[in-house]
Amino acid sequence: MIIDRDGNTTIITQEKVSIVDLVKKVEADYDTYKNTHLVINLTSLNKISLQDVIEFLRLSNNHRNDKKSFVLVSEKVDLNEMPDEIVVVPTMQEAFDIIEMEDIERDLDF
Repeated sequence: MIIDRDGNTTIITQEKVSIVDLVKKVEADYDTYKNTHLVINLTSLNKISLQDVIEFLRLSNNHRNDKKSFVLVSEKVDLNEMPDEIVVVPTMQEAFDIIEMEDIERDLDF
């Protein structure tokens, strides 16, 4: 797991651990990330299933309830299968665009 910061955004890049282990590690270290937007970069993985994405749902809901963005990045998922409750985009640029749009919505109280 590689952790980078870009302003008020934490980018966690998945390396070798399983999705379940990654979610557990992020949850265990959550106090470190709770005040920043979270981008989970899964582009290094060959295949990501709907079940893998659902593993992040509780973490995403908690983070979004705290008025912070949570975005998964992977081009290897069928975006039509993804639940509406979690944001999945194919590129890092789109992740930053989502965060920017959500910040504007929060500023406007949407």
